[in-house]
This record gives sequence, structure tokens and C-alpha cells, in this order.
Amino acid sequence: MTKEEPTKNPSTVPQDQPVTASGFEWYRRTFQYKTGLGLTPELKESYETDFKDILQEKQCTSCYHNRDWLLTYSPTIRFMIQQIKKLERVRNFNDPINKSLIKFDESKIICDFCPDWKSGGFHPEIGILLCQNRFKNKWHLEDTLSHELVHWYDNLKWKVDWTNLRQHACSEIRASSLSGECRFWQEFSRRGLGFEVGRGHQNCVKRRAVLSVMGNPNCKDEEHAVRIVDEVWESCFSDTRPFDEIYR
Repeated sequence: MTKEEPTKNPSTVPQDQPVTASGFEWYRRTFQYKTGLGLTPELKESYETDFKDILQEKQCTSCYHNRDWLLTYSPTIRFMIQQIKKLERVRNFNDPINKSLIKFDESKIICDFCPDWKSGGFHPEIGILLCQNRFKNKWHLEDTLSHELVHWYDNLKWKVDWTNLRQHACSEIRASSLSGECRFWQEFSRRGLGFEVGRGHQNCVKRRAVLSVMGNPNCKDEEHAVRIVDEVWESCFSDTRPFDEIYR
């Protein structure tokens, strides 16, 4: 006499199979979730967990696909990487003074889920994080990656002390100004009729630099961040290296 196999619940997905957003089973679960027909608290929680996993997997795949495309075809990204590699050739990475510097390679540009409002970040000892759940499209990712590559360039050229608010503010000003994230149409799409023609680029750069400096643990509050950004504004905004001029 053989032991009978336990009856499988058709409302659940086997643990040894990947959850996908295709197929009849997923459509059935989605219909059940949307209509509430036969929906228990357990099934509701299971669906929401699986949906989150599927969404994050799609975002991750899209992020890496766009990253690779931009590394190959974006003039701005390719130019920044060339300039970073030029700086690397004059840096002795075995020198204890430069021990915190990292060499560029695309594996140090990673995509992941971010719980806050930022679209990316740079860590001087790790590399670049692209926030896969924050991008509207490939061009938004391009601006973000350009921004973070300016930080990478600055860190190699000047060995930025990121705990120093003035040095942090200077790099944020340069990154927002040179990356393209504050060009006319980008800022107009964010601000609409609140966009100030003539000074929109500068206002955008200053606003974004203040927000970034506010995230520094050594910054007391918004007023402190504004004061620091104002102190370094003139010299840092006018410094367009490695570009000849501001990209708008």
C-alpha cells in the first residue's frame, strides 16, 4: 500500500518554481486579487509578495539592459569613462595615499532596489548604485549615471573628503550641472510653469545640490546646506572639467 501524495492547493505556487507574471495561474491570481473573489488574507499577502518580486526582477533586468546600452552608445557616458581612465593612468593605486581609490569597470555599476527618493549614489570605495525602481526611462538613467560618474571623476582628481561639506557640495554642484539632469526640458518637465526661464539651470543645480548636502551626516539642516552651497557656488559652478562647457 502506497502513501497518497498530499493534495496541492491550486491557489499557491510551488516553492521550487519561479514566480512569473505570465501564464494562466498568474492571471487567475491577479483576477482573484482585483475582484476579491475567494481571496483570503493569506492569499492576498502571497500575491503582494510575489508581485513585488516580479516587479523588482523586471526593474533589475531593464536597469542592467539600459546600463549596458548607455555604456556602449551614450556619448556623455563614454566620454566620462574615458576621462576617468585617463586619471587612473596617473594614479598609483599601490600608494597608501590612494588606497581608498577604486579603478573603474562596469561591474562596479550595479542596479538594485532603493527605499528612498534618490535615483542613484556613488561610494568612493565601492562604486555606483543605480536605483532600478526610480527610473522613468533610459534617459533618466543616463542623467543619473552621468551624475555619479562626475563624482567618480572628482574623487580621482581631487581625492574628495566626502565628510567635508564644502567638498561634497562642490562635487554635487558640478555633477548636477554637467550631467544633463538640469537641462531645460528636464527641469521644465519637473517644474512646469514654475520653471524660471534664464536661470532655470542654475536654480535646478543649486536646489539639487542642497538636497544632496542635507543628506550628509555632518549637515545640521536645510539652512546649513544652503549656506555651504552658496559659499562654494561661484568657483564650483564655473568649473566644467572635463567638459569644455556645460551640457544643456
